[in-house]
Amino acid sequence: MTARKEVPTVAQSTETDWVSRFADEVIAEAERRAPGKPIVCASGLSPSGPIHLGNLREVMTPHLVADEIRRRGYECVHIVSWDDYDRYRKVPAGIDPSWAEHIGKPLTSVPAPPGSSYPNWAEHFKAPMIKALEEMGIEFHGISQTEKYTSGAYREQILHAMRHREQIDAVLDRYRTKDKDKAGAKKPAKQQQKPVDEAELEAAEGSGAASEDDGSAGGAGYYPYKPYCSVCERDLTTVTSYDDETTEMSYTCACGHGETVLLREHDRGKLVWKVDWPMRWAYEGVVFEPSGVDHSSPGSSYVVGGQIVREVFGGEQPIGPMYAFVGISGMAKMSSSKGGVPTPADALEIMEAPLLRWLYARRRPNQSFKIAFDQEIQRTYDEWDALERKITEGTAQPADAAAYSRATRTASGELPRTPRPLPYRMLASVVDITTGHDEQTLRILSELDPDNPVKSLDETRPRLDRAERWINTQVPAEQRTRVRDEPDTELLASLGETERESLRLLLDGLDTHWSLDGLTTLVYGVPKLQAGLAADAKPTPELKVAQRAFFALLYQLLVGRDTGPRLPTLLLAVGADRVRKLLAA
Repeated sequence: MTARKEVPTVAQSTETDWVSRFADEVIAEAERRAPGKPIVCASGLSPSGPIHLGNLREVMTPHLVADEIRRRGYECVHIVSWDDYDRYRKVPAGIDPSWAEHIGKPLTSVPAPPGSSYPNWAEHFKAPMIKALEEMGIEFHGISQTEKYTSGAYREQILHAMRHREQIDAVLDRYRTKDKDKAGAKKPAKQQQKPVDEAELEAAEGSGAASEDDGSAGGAGYYPYKPYCSVCERDLTTVTSYDDETTEMSYTCACGHGETVLLREHDRGKLVWKVDWPMRWAYEGVVFEPSGVDHSSPGSSYVVGGQIVREVFGGEQPIGPMYAFVGISGMAKMSSSKGGVPTPADALEIMEAPLLRWLYARRRPNQSFKIAFDQEIQRTYDEWDALERKITEGTAQPADAAAYSRATRTASGELPRTPRPLPYRMLASVVDITTGHDEQTLRILSELDPDNPVKSLDETRPRLDRAERWINTQVPAEQRTRVRDEPDTELLASLGETERESLRLLLDGLDTHWSLDGLTTLVYGVPKLQAGLAADAKPTPELKVAQRAFFALLYQLLVGRDTGPRLPTLLLAVGADRVRKLLAA
């Protein structure tokens, strides 16, 4: 294959870098299969509903591998197949029950949800995913299966499958018998991994291979093709006869309609999923495509497809890993028509694109992980910032450095980033206290580091905007910070001399410590001074108890509860004058 251009590679070692390891395998396999041709990686997505963060792994895994191949100078295309010619299976929560009349139609023939500006159901759910992929720097070639089938692009493949229907049926039958016990009953499915929570189970639905239909339901022999009725548009049809010579096919529909058509001219139907997928592997020349753990069992579409692509279509099954579920923590506040499973668009409202890319890049595909929408997002950002510091210092481990590089840039260049990435938890605390008031927010941020003040909020965007969105959409009202308007005179009057002294020491030091680092030193130092210790003394168990009690007192006097944002940030946000008003005993 001809090298295209020089692009920095990511990691020299493939021992710890799963992306480089797969890229090695894919390049070698592509050289064997089709030397000199562009390498094809593929994903499949069904726009049957919101395309969620679990589905994103279907795209991110081949994207990262394809991008590494491009970095090495090879020509590589990443196909995203939109399974928009699949049947509409059910009416999701929150949609008018009258949409049940469309069950069985292609997704592109179903009206979009009420109020949508898109022409049909599929386009309504494809649009936000396309926008999110663009924001994440994911280059792909989208293929609409509706367009492919209705244009006649697959006509020869359909006729070929129908001519070889007995051979396909025999392949499928090998697995039908394996799937049953001696009495003929279907065996219970083997558990693929540890139990998942309700959100993960819901997130497992709606993949491109959600339907495991193999076409065996008909009563007049086996046919791998399912026509959509020309009257009601649904797939509640049964093929009753087919002639290989003339391609004359007859079918009946549950709506009462029946007709005879010439399949060589008929473009309103599709191959059943277990035949459709391997047909596309051969048609597109796919070398790499991952699949979900739901396809790892005997008789699944991936396993059966491997037999059919070789024996029927003369192609080869792609190489690629089974990928594990992506769970969500703290998704209760998310709103979506599937009951709350967040989408990439939802995630990109509260986190920057490089961070979201990193969450997928740093874990091998067979490792499950969770994406945080709750307080844990602050820790995720802390990890990310710590990694960035190690990258700058040159102390990051090779695998970590590789994941960081894949998160922040693609073969086409750097992703946009925040010019001055202040800690996410600090930004969240500030916008929580200021309720997003720009002038107040800039005042606080400019006082964090007097020697290098923030001069414009644009320096802190888009991270600031993501933190504000997180506060406003994910933090329950009872956890929001509300600074007292007036002093708690009852509490102040009840304080003992030690507590009064601690407040005096804090107030006396405000002016000389008015920066983030200075206030950090001050709030931790007051209990040390009271214990007769130096400001840099190491904490003892007794000192830690005194510090916790002091912090709890400050929180009660400032926000009326025992905990809150980090105290140095809180003090800066409240402002020196108001702090004096609320703490003067």
